Amino acid sequence: MENIEENELQIIDWLNQHKTNVVSKGKPLVTLSYAQSLDGSLTVRRGMPVGLSGPQSQRLTHCLRANHDGILIGIGTVLSDDPQLTVRLVSGRNPQPIVLDSRLRIPLECQLLRRQQNKAWVACAKTAEENRQSSLLKQGVELIRLPRRGDRGLDLPALLEELWRRGIESVMVEGGAKVLTSFLTERLADVAVITIVPRWLGGVNVISRQRAMDHLPSLSNARYTVFGRDVVVFGVLEWMEC
Repeated sequence: MENIEENELQIIDWLNQHKTNVVSKGKPLVTLSYAQSLDGSLTVRRGMPVGLSGPQSQRLTHCLRANHDGILIGIGTVLSDDPQLTVRLVSGRNPQPIVLDSRLRIPLECQLLRRQQNKAWVACAKTAEENRQSSLLKQGVELIRLPRRGDRGLDLPALLEELWRRGIESVMVEGGAKVLTSFLTERLADVAVITIVPRWLGGVNVISRQRAMDHLPSLSNARYTVFGRDVVVFGVLEWMEC
């Protein structure tokens, strides 16, 4: 257990160093963090969550959550998994949940909206159905209305600007595939902490195939650490010049 805690501390210290560098530029640090199988799958099929991480890497995930101001997921993850996005396995504060939901499909009874404190902020399209906006506002939900960017979905740079304005200096992006793909293809992520579990799934790939993708990044100075049965790789995202 001592070695695991030491590994956690190593990653958190590394993360905080990069946060200082990014925040000095006037933008939030964006961390991609998720678990995948050996063949790069997040789950077997869409809408069916699979618990991949072992207990040690799950604890690391909660450490990472406690060291970010916000945690971001897409509406697909809410509908399939109804997550809490809280810190439960370690001591620390819960990050602010942020849900990308252009059409406001989020259920009023989901866990992220039922809680009294730290209720989710929901990022939606400015053109989202007005009655749905009114229903959520009456429930005390904060909406972040964003323009669309054609087939790219919501304007993610505008979202990051708004989160920065609200005091969010670091955001942990947990998924799903479309959200991860968007942050990669739009070059909005800064660092990544990825758990690789020793099994094959043959399912939904981390990278969504629905959009053409050029010039995906690599990890600069990547490091590898063992957490129980899992391997965690972390590094800074680096793009090749076009």
